[in-house]
Amino acid sequence: MNVHDSERLSGLLEGAGYVRAPEGSDGDADVVVFNTCAVRENADNRLYGNLGRLAPMKTKRPGMQIAVGGCLAQKDRDTIVKRAPWVDVVFGTHNIGKLPVLLERARVQEEAQVEIAESLEAFPSTLPTRRESAYAAWVSISVGCNNTCTFCIVPALRGKEKDRRTGDILAEIEALVGEGVSEITLLGQNVNAYGSDIGDREAFSKLLRACGKIDGLERVRFTSPHPRDFTDDVIAAMAETPNVMPQLHMPMQSGSDTVLKAMRRSYRQERYLGIIDKVRAAIPHAAITTDIIVGFPGETEEDFEQTLHAVREARFAQAFTFQYSKRPGTPAATMEGQIPKEVVQARYLRLAALQEEISWDENKKQVGRTLELMVAEGEGRKDGATHRLSGRAPDNRLVHFTKPDVEVRPGDVVTVEITYAAPHHLLAEGATSDVRRTRAGDAWEKRNAAEAAKPAGVMLGLPTIGAPEPLPVAAGAGSGCGCD
Repeated sequence: MNVHDSERLSGLLEGAGYVRAPEGSDGDADVVVFNTCAVRENADNRLYGNLGRLAPMKTKRPGMQIAVGGCLAQKDRDTIVKRAPWVDVVFGTHNIGKLPVLLERARVQEEAQVEIAESLEAFPSTLPTRRESAYAAWVSISVGCNNTCTFCIVPALRGKEKDRRTGDILAEIEALVGEGVSEITLLGQNVNAYGSDIGDREAFSKLLRACGKIDGLERVRFTSPHPRDFTDDVIAAMAETPNVMPQLHMPMQSGSDTVLKAMRRSYRQERYLGIIDKVRAAIPHAAITTDIIVGFPGETEEDFEQTLHAVREARFAQAFTFQYSKRPGTPAATMEGQIPKEVVQARYLRLAALQEEISWDENKKQVGRTLELMVAEGEGRKDGATHRLSGRAPDNRLVHFTKPDVEVRPGDVVTVEITYAAPHHLLAEGATSDVRRTRAGDAWEKRNAAEAAKPAGVMLGLPTIGAPEPLPVAAGAGSGCGCD
């Protein structure tokens, strides 16, 4: 969701006449924008570290402007300009559309502009967008969250859930497909709670089925669902709609019923694993991923063992595992039983080792399968040295494949046979059996030609698109709420 907001910010600035600066030239840019997250403590540290690095650059270039937006700005407000008085603009999660106006006002008045709205001013998808991919797009279907998880600060910063009209969602998807996009990801803090505004518990499954009727839309994904709202009609829609991919990312957070209750998660281990069983019965090749928090206040060794048990039972393809991060303003921050850092770290490493073993075992089951991959851009860091390309399988597994003799562009589709499995990727070392040139590939080619002709300009602080590295060895801790 933060990536999608960054695309909106980029689109707003380009619409106001700014152009992007070359990569890595933030010190020479006229404007630098930071879009922030507040889910984990290291986001604070990274922001103020980056602001400190830019301070001497701004001193040398008095006309340079720095803007800070997003969840951390919504949370810290005036604190940002107190700690970093060289910041020109601070804006929150509800008024990202104001950025160009605030930059101009700061320039004219020669003083910092801090504007934090308390409620949503315009649904983000109504704003201009500068999408980072020509072939895959995020589509927001709701904003905010109605849950009260004790570890999570997001509801306080994003507000109550607000659903977007189904007709507007489908119109945006159809327009994207018309531009060459062939894969969309539906976004929401709790994406499958869609419809709560109108009291329709089957609204999300209906939306999935409607996506299946859009001609030219090849792949549909969604993130992140909540187990509480994961009903049988959603599973049926996933299984029966051909372009809905066999992939599910569903945060578990803990396998302990006691910890889940303390987290105010409205399900228990048995309910969660029951959903996994139903999904696998309906979609045998589904890849299921999750989020897990280690070291939540009061977590005992027995509680942690229950999490290990649930991980063994669920057989996740990947788990994004975080050490609990105390966030001021959340109920968990003041709970008794805060776990010592060394205990959390030890448990984290044990869980990481278990999940690494399971991920590898599950990937080995893919060897010998023939898969259609959508060719990706920037997903294979060693592709140049290995003479390979990279793509995503229908279940979203990353596959590196031998570069075929014919031209292949991001967005095109290739058919390969999996020959080797590593814990976090697959290899297809044989010849590509089929290459299908697509409208998405045409769109990528057209965009690249247009980008080459553009002048350099504003540098935007955009995060990298794509799934984060699994099981990060983080010294700082995290919430793993599935909201960032």
